[in-house]
Amino acid sequence: MSDIQENSDQKSAMQEKRNLDMILDIPLHLTVELGRTKLLVKDLLQLNQGAVVELGKLAGDLLDVFVNSKLVARGEAVVVNEKFGVRLVDIISPAERVEKIV
Repeated sequence: MSDIQENSDQKSAMQEKRNLDMILDIPLHLTVELGRTKLLVKDLLQLNQGAVVELGKLAGDLLDVFVNSKLVARGEAVVVNEKFGVRLVDIISPAERVEKIV
């Protein structure tokens, strides 16, 4: 490989790193959804402490992981240092994401 080609490859790699560095600090909203349901306002107003709201998912179903309101993965709930977390089990491929849009 010539010195010119190596120099060009190095410049290209540095440019790619700079481009990546520009997006690393962009804030994203990560949401993990346990389940969903619909309620009428009158039913919502009747809820009190200890009330149970049934969700549309079954116990043991995977949780949906959204980034900026877009489904990107599914996972399972875990406890880490007494805090809830999510272990990613399935990453949604770009092709699957496009299928959901269409």
